[in-house]
Amino acid sequence: MGKRSKSRGCWGWLLVIVILALVVGAVVYFVKKKIDRSNADKAAPVPGPPGAIDKKYADALKIAMQFFDVQKSGKLVDNKISWRGDSGLKDGSEAKLDLSKGMYDAGDNMKFGFPMAFTATVLSWAILEYGDQMDAVNQLDPAQESLKWITDYLINAHPSENLLYIQVGDPVADHKCWEKPEDMKEKRPVTQVNTTVPGTEVAAETAAAMASASLVFKTANSTYSSTLLKHAKQLFNFADKYSGSYSENIPEVATYYNSTGYGDELLWAASWLYHATGDQSYLDYVTGDNGKQFADWGNPTWFSWDNKLAGTQVLLSRLSFFGDKGASDNSDLENYRKTAEDVMCVLLPKSPSATSSRTDGGLIWVSEWNALQHPVASAFLAALYSDYMLTSQTPKLTCGDDSFKPSDLKKFAKSQADYVLGSNPMKMSYLVGYGDKYPEYVHHRGASIPADATAGCKDGFKWLESTEPNPNIATGALVGGPFLNETYIDSRNNSMQGEPTTYNSALIVGLLSSLVTTSSAVKSFT
Repeated sequence: MGKRSKSRGCWGWLLVIVILALVVGAVVYFVKKKIDRSNADKAAPVPGPPGAIDKKYADALKIAMQFFDVQKSGKLVDNKISWRGDSGLKDGSEAKLDLSKGMYDAGDNMKFGFPMAFTATVLSWAILEYGDQMDAVNQLDPAQESLKWITDYLINAHPSENLLYIQVGDPVADHKCWEKPEDMKEKRPVTQVNTTVPGTEVAAETAAAMASASLVFKTANSTYSSTLLKHAKQLFNFADKYSGSYSENIPEVATYYNSTGYGDELLWAASWLYHATGDQSYLDYVTGDNGKQFADWGNPTWFSWDNKLAGTQVLLSRLSFFGDKGASDNSDLENYRKTAEDVMCVLLPKSPSATSSRTDGGLIWVSEWNALQHPVASAFLAALYSDYMLTSQTPKLTCGDDSFKPSDLKKFAKSQADYVLGSNPMKMSYLVGYGDKYPEYVHHRGASIPADATAGCKDGFKWLESTEPNPNIATGALVGGPFLNETYIDSRNNSMQGEPTTYNSALIVGLLSSLVTTSSAVKSFT
């Protein structure tokens, strides 16, 4: 009896200890939850001026910036690419215009105005937001020089209010040749949009490029800035008044850069014009009937050369983040910010609305062709939104029942950049010239033909078929990228994966600039 009583006493004490442990554990858990919730509601400190340099991203940025020099047309000034020379010097001559500048689109020798203008808009945005970070690693001047090389071309391509030249070269003929741009002897026809053959999306995108670039040069070159802004206003009026899709009115362009609609470009251009001018009519444009018709509020989309809605939403969210006078009590403007938040929630991998469009390695993956455009563009927007939140002391972003901090968005942006730079199953950098392993058979005419060789239209194809790596490195080229199964076939004939584009370079430059060092966001572009 005594032993059993003693045993019961021990079990009783054990039960008391277990209950006490559970109570203490519960208290600790709820206190921790309360602290976590309190911390989640507490804004992170605002970053100061540029801090310590992250060497990885700084090195990658310096390399990425060089692809603009690789792609330049015209009479080259201070040429930094040993295997490039003057080319396209007579471009535009059939219209009595000088269209020699600008940049070739990809691995071919075409100048497509629609994606080239997008290149300029994104590069301008990157400079405006992250110019101090670029400057910290001596990349601001090269960025501005490359931008001006494009905008000089765009100014000349717009000789009168309702006329815009949108293409130089015949893509069918161009793609039947494999030759360096320096050796081109074929005719270079020009294509235009006008009042009878309108092209709203390309005219509006060019207006966005001019308006954003006018802000870049406003202090350093006020006369040039004013010229850009004049063209931007005229082009926007032209795009808005004479509405029509350029790929419907000029069907042959649809093979290469088919537009799925022009409403996004109108909103994008008006948004940039509001930032450039402060003119309320442009804000009214995006928040009035045009916003209701084209903005597609509440439906997240992918940012790309064809669809500017996500970019417009993030750009306009600046106004509410930083207390622009036009943002007060403007519910339609708030719709842009809410949709921008929806975009961020789609991108964050732990969000309840996270997209399933990813590789197993975590790369956003939307398209087989030019697969890296969407993850890099998405990461650029996420970095911007993260910095807007930090600078405005906005502590969290709500996705369903979960909340995320600015650091979560920056972590996502870094994950996409790191994947591009080699943290992927192929252990390969998709940025040519960065790291120890990168594509050697890039689909690029100039890079594939020896600098001292003279190859005509047809006999140049031996260089396309060559089994030797490219004799010239297309430094800074961001190739198309991996398949969904995260494989990459390094073959010159594999244009789906191996062809770089100039607009991808603008996106990767923007992303890398955001990661070079910490800094607060610019509260106003003016």
